[in-house]
Amino acid sequence: MENLKQKTLFIVGSGPGDPELLTIKAYKAIKNAQVLLYDNLINREILQIADKNCKIHYVGKHPYGKYVPQQDINELILYYCSKFERVVRLKGGDPYLFGRGFEEWLTVQHRSINISYIPGISSMQGAGLNDIPLTHRGVSEGVWALTGMKKDGTLSADLPLAVQSRSTVVIYMGMRKLDEIARTYVLYGKGETPAAIIQHASLPEQKQVCCKVKDLVMISKVHNMGHPAIIVIGAVVDLQHTLAVAAEQRHII
Repeated sequence: MENLKQKTLFIVGSGPGDPELLTIKAYKAIKNAQVLLYDNLINREILQIADKNCKIHYVGKHPYGKYVPQQDINELILYYCSKFERVVRLKGGDPYLFGRGFEEWLTVQHRSINISYIPGISSMQGAGLNDIPLTHRGVSEGVWALTGMKKDGTLSADLPLAVQSRSTVVIYMGMRKLDEIARTYVLYGKGETPAAIIQHASLPEQKQVCCKVKDLVMISKVHNMGHPAIIVIGAVVDLQHTLAVAAEQRHII
């Protein structure tokens, strides 16, 4: 770990939620933090790792609700880094995957502050916790990770490109865009593509529903799916079922 006598901002990914999915390096950074700035999706159990004298400051955002503006967060980071040697900016998932972590990196560059980026397990890897591999030989040739909500409120313009590929598509922050996502797939003749919504990945309250992508809106309402959630689209969603059926058929033969 960095020289603790120097001022350091640790940009830390906490993973999808389960505290046991923290990296050892993330655990040590949290344990040694003098200041901890944390987001809305952080599991409160993780905060208990911090020292009792650590200043813990909430700077999160509720989905489509109240939030701390990024500029205010940046100012808090600079303030605390000017006063303390070990400041941890704790984010859900991975800070550099739709986590705005690099914006905060840019905030402290050239200010005599060391920066330590500590990756976290992305929430999209929670698909594996639901028996959905993101790739599989002969089934998926890659992964598209897209945002469902750009700065201007629109869906990623890359979705039509992803729809036409042979790769798995994972959409973050897309629960308000389910209708648009489904219509895009139907437009390209891919409405029957398997899809899954995974909510609270890795946590005890984790929920998963599977359907055809054309039915995303209906299935989300029936099962009362909400935030936070990822949407996984592609043949890998049905892979476990497909392989099980094939194995059963071989056994019958």
